[in-house]
Amino acid sequence: MMAKRAWAEVCVVARPEAADTLAAAARRLRRRSLPALALALAAVVCGCQSKKAASDVLDPGAIAAPVGQAGSTATAPASQAIATAPSQQAAATAPAQRTATAATAFKASQTLGTGATKITMLLPLSAAGSAGENGRKMYDGARLAMADLGDKLLTLTIEDTRGDGGYAKDLAVKAITSGGAEVVIGPAELAAAQHLAKLSGSRPPVLALADNFAGGPGVYSVRLSEADSAAAGAAAVAAKGAKKFVLLVPAGANQSAIEARVANALSIYGATLAVTLPYSPDSAAKTVSDMGSLVEAPNAVIVASGDGSPTPALAALKAKGIPGKAVTLIGTDRWLERPMDPLYEGAYIATLDQSETGPIADRFKATYNYQPDVNVAYAYDMVALSAGIASSAGPGGFSKQVLENASGFRGSTGLFRFRADGSSQRSMPFFKVEKGQLKLVEKQTAGF
Repeated sequence: MMAKRAWAEVCVVARPEAADTLAAAARRLRRRSLPALALALAAVVCGCQSKKAASDVLDPGAIAAPVGQAGSTATAPASQAIATAPSQQAAATAPAQRTATAATAFKASQTLGTGATKITMLLPLSAAGSAGENGRKMYDGARLAMADLGDKLLTLTIEDTRGDGGYAKDLAVKAITSGGAEVVIGPAELAAAQHLAKLSGSRPPVLALADNFAGGPGVYSVRLSEADSAAAGAAAVAAKGAKKFVLLVPAGANQSAIEARVANALSIYGATLAVTLPYSPDSAAKTVSDMGSLVEAPNAVIVASGDGSPTPALAALKAKGIPGKAVTLIGTDRWLERPMDPLYEGAYIATLDQSETGPIADRFKATYNYQPDVNVAYAYDMVALSAGIASSAGPGGFSKQVLENASGFRGSTGLFRFRADGSSQRSMPFFKVEKGQLKLVEKQTAGF
């Protein structure tokens, strides 16, 4: 069972008692006997007390111990198998549990909390299929965060986007131009998030929940993307000495984003991306065959899968003896959206640590009668982050300085930070697929 963690409020101050403010906040929340924490925030900006950069004075470890240290549950040793892939967990638990609140229960707009800081959240509550199911899970995650932390700090207005990209765009534009919200959480529709990222002018920050969203200035990408996972996995292998990498990536819109993130991560360790090979399911075998004539003796091959299955590429690689002693195979979190395949065996994957949701999982299941997943965790974290900023800095505290602080935030999805270009970075565990399960190799990738 995960140990309880004190939740520390964001403090944006320019006075000597900054540290005291954070300590007092943690004590107040402990006295409230809140269940295990979802978010520990270290965003203390003491500008007139120190000439150091924010990254020099912001230390999440000073407030919540990293995983494996005092105040948190120790991470399993490398030889111990962790839980099965998220998709397998969901499949195993679904028959015995109800899913997220039924779509018919929702109004177009509803409000939670009575706090002075106004937040707008845009979710596809009444959408059909998985989009609506995920939206309703986010809604339940937001409700739990409000009950834990936000009721007296935030007035959270939740708008139903219906899963319609055009309608979501209109709601989002209204939210950032009406002057009524200090921060917008959502939308979950990719096209709507991309539209916001193209807009200029002064506006409240947006914490976008869209999958595979690259981000933009002031429009932050919340979810782990395949580019993040691929880059973190490549960095972990490069940190061990590998120098020459090949990237197999589905041809399409995300190709350049994944390539850029991987190349940047490798450069930190003096490694290089020797070649990027776009492929489709039908061309995977030929692409792998051509790889030999394009690059000699690579140390590692990274396989991104996008919305499709990685198995066509993996089958072709296996025929060439990859993975093997000379060549490491690196996968991504998108592989885990499908049941474990025998072709995954021996691959390394950087992905979110499912145990990080432990602080909220038991209470969530007891309250809503189903197992929380990453959608619940993302929504919980963003509402908790908003409550922390509101508590310490008030409605005006949602500045770039706070949201883009270099040390980041620890949430139920692990340690993350937002960058000035709107992208997010996550420090996540590194696993190896052995006998159809993820086994921990390192507690955290090099990350930040």
